[in-house]
Amino acid sequence: MTRASRFATLALALAAATAMTITPATSANGTVGQRETVCAQDLFVRVTAPHGAWMGTLYRGQTFLVEQGGGDWVYGFAYGNINRRGWVQNGWFC
Repeated sequence: MTRASRFATLALALAAATAMTITPATSANGTVGQRETVCAQDLFVRVTAPHGAWMGTLYRGQTFLVEQGGGDWVYGFAYGNINRRGWVQNGWFC
């Protein structure tokens, strides 16, 4: 086995091992009736409607009870430092 082919074999094995150990962070949509954990670094809570006035921010690890779902936004109760109902962008839950 030549030096070049040994290097190529080692590089291929290292790439395969790396691909098997690294998993991408995944986010999911909220489910109505479920208290979901926020996966985003921060998630804005809106008062009256999607894209409406900002009332506060949920941070990674805080929770949100989804009461109405579907589409790009969900409505529910924001726990943590907000403790109020509002809208958040869907797709940022663990």
